[in-house]
Amino acid sequence: MTVTSEATTEWKGGLADGSGEVRLVSSGAATLPVNWKARSEGSTSVTTPEELIAAAHASCFSMALSHALGENGTPPESIETTASVTFKPGTGITGSHLNVNASVPGLDPEDFERIAQGAKTGCPVSQALAGVEITLEATLA
Repeated sequence: MTVTSEATTEWKGGLADGSGEVRLVSSGAATLPVNWKARSEGSTSVTTPEELIAAAHASCFSMALSHALGENGTPPESIETTASVTFKPGTGITGSHLNVNASVPGLDPEDFERIAQGAKTGCPVSQALAGVEITLEATLA
């Protein structure tokens, strides 16, 4: 079965002085403001395309890691992943850094690192971001 997810952005004005809203259509879960200032300077109240990519990467990687750990016979108790996607005006998206902390009974740190690296490579969002550097910091709780 193929699933298609949709989001719609309505933008008004020019790049520097305009703004928009991105609406998560498929889930209806959120409508979020976006603008260039937040994207190029940062913001604590307006989202950016990179933050949305970070959300996708963190959730996709967590799912891939959970699956890989289960396949290994060591299902996780918990996984917390933060993805940090960097953007440089004039250049674009330059990378994504995954920082994962997981509680996995019966698994040693070396095996966890190996499985986490495999999940990073196998995660569909990582594959979609193949044109940028993806780094991983993996820690067992």
